[in-house]
Amino acid sequence: MTQRPAHQVLVRAPGKVNLSLTVGRPMPDGYHPLATVFQAVSLVEEVTATAADGFGLTVEGLHADRVPTDGSNLALRAARRLAEHVGIDDGVHLHIRKGVPVAGGMAGGSADAAAALLACDTLWRTGLPREELSELAATLGADVPFALLGHTAVGRGRGDLLTPALSRGEYHWTLALQDHGLSTPEVFRAFDEVLGGVDVEPVPDRVLLQALSSGDPEAVGLALANDLQTAALELAPHLAETLAVAEDAGALGVVVSGSGPTVAALARTRQHAIAIAAALTAAGVADG
Repeated sequence: MTQRPAHQVLVRAPGKVNLSLTVGRPMPDGYHPLATVFQAVSLVEEVTATAADGFGLTVEGLHADRVPTDGSNLALRAARRLAEHVGIDDGVHLHIRKGVPVAGGMAGGSADAAAALLACDTLWRTGLPREELSELAATLGADVPFALLGHTAVGRGRGDLLTPALSRGEYHWTLALQDHGLSTPEVFRAFDEVLGGVDVEPVPDRVLLQALSSGDPEAVGLALANDLQTAALELAPHLAETLAVAEDAGALGVVVSGSGPTVAALARTRQHAIAIAAALTAAGVADG
């Protein structure tokens, strides 16, 4: 978080990749129980909150034209939710500088909401404990609490019940972005039709957690898994070629991130990540 003049606050929040994602059958409320391992990435959303009479929003950066600026925007909803929660009448103007793709399975909107909560909490000097902010975040979306926490964490429930996970070492990712996003509800519907989910309560991948704890990128690469990947490929079959090109370029592991369509490839080094990116670009299987 960057402290600016008293009337303005800047906060950055990271996008994420799901290193593993196990999905159960939908519950009576329609939500699927999840067990996932989140890892924050260096792509970030930057939200500047400025004191204002009402609530407003502007957006610039990656896919900015696809971001709603009305009351449906998750960052604006976060600001309003915080104001209602603490009982204040202050307004705010939010300016988002996007670095995370829209509808890419990397929780860019959730990062906006998390950054807006932190920025407005500071701007309005509400002083909520982090635990209370996290509970508020969970009412906005399952990925918002992780965007507040960052680093590496295990998510249970809808993905919003978090436990920090020990992760040693440095991980280099090549992210194959797509111009056309995937709707998370549509991916889950396809998942229900194609696979249907596990009958038992999903549990985190212990092999992956051990690999992260020991700082072993090769073991992490082998453990990458996503139950939603088959459904994402049903809706976007061209992603199969993206996965194949990254594998042929020697990635330690390749996985569709969350509900897709972003493909995350784990590299050995920064130079290897650049080489994988070059292979994806040369094959024409990524838009960024």
